[in-house]
Amino acid sequence: MNRRLITVAGLILGFAVVATAGTVASGAALNGAKIAKIVIHHQLRGCHSWSINGGPFRASQSVRIDRGGTITFVNNDVMPHKLIETSGPTVRRDGKAVMGHMGASAKVVFPKRGLYRFTTKVGEDYMAGVKTIGEDNVLRLNVTVR
Repeated sequence: MNRRLITVAGLILGFAVVATAGTVASGAALNGAKIAKIVIHHQLRGCHSWSINGGPFRASQSVRIDRGGTITFVNNDVMPHKLIETSGPTVRRDGKAVMGHMGASAKVVFPKRGLYRFTTKVGEDYMAGVKTIGEDNVLRLNVTVR
């Protein structure tokens, strides 16, 4: 009986630690951190959207990171995406701006404080017969670097 109680208590504590770590990690990047991850995916309505650190998928997003921080963009959509900076100080890219296949990524480093704006230019679907409803979303991202 005592072993069973200790085992159950250990499992509960372990789950609590994992859940708390996930919450802190995702919240930190939204409130300013050195690293963020943005994933682009396909969806039925609007064709594509992006998510910051596992948060909700939306066509328009905003994130704050610290100066010198990085954002890794991952393309999990059914079409290629070219990452385009539309305004802000010059960024440093590690990798190509074109994420030309599913799983492709691009890393962007933000060396200066300021407001940066990004969008993507989409290419043709990798697969035939992909259906969507309504107009395609235009992806927009505001990055505030402090």
